[in-house]
Amino acid sequence: MGILVAIEGLDGAGKNTFVQRLLGDPRLRGLTAETTTFPGYGRSIEADLAAEALHGEHGDLSGSAYAMAMLFALDRRRSREALQQARRRTDVLVCDRYVASNAAYSAARLGQGPDGEVTRWVAELEFGRFELPRPDLQVLLGVPPEVAMERAAGRAATDASRARDAYERDAGLQSRVYRAYLDLADASWMSPWAVADGDAAVDAVLAALDS
Repeated sequence: MGILVAIEGLDGAGKNTFVQRLLGDPRLRGLTAETTTFPGYGRSIEADLAAEALHGEHGDLSGSAYAMAMLFALDRRRSREALQQARRRTDVLVCDRYVASNAAYSAARLGQGPDGEVTRWVAELEFGRFELPRPDLQVLLGVPPEVAMERAAGRAATDASRARDAYERDAGLQSRVYRAYLDLADASWMSPWAVADGDAAVDAVLAALDS
């Protein structure tokens, strides 16, 4: 059984770039690795509905933190069997975003801490009722909100398909989400965490493989 590593961070933190950097590290040679990304835009109706809501569609759907969290949770539930199979056949399964993103964004929207009602609800829903596999390690890329937002804005300016959604355009929300992520990491929410970037983040994943 391989390990499941969740890479977390704000939009623009460089999660996809980090995943590629990790998979290209020579110390992973001889090991099998797979990746997946959440939300599953383009492959999941729930993820696509959430994206549409964050771009102004579906009335007041995006106004409910719980409704949006449910859509993102259902998106992951759709992939449960695929995640379990991937863990059985690989040494390391890397998820670009996972359950903690739901907890962080929901807590930030509702002004709650890592032990608040909504984070407990997310854990009970996704790890309990939906029986998603718990991560063995969660890595928070330590990129400050102002840097991440500048990157996301620059990406949107050059790629029409990457237009920023309501979450990404809200500087206050992004700052609260980053704080919520740090609080979750400090509380070791659901698994061990590492807050790092670059080589230090790669080293944290490789250390988890050796443990």
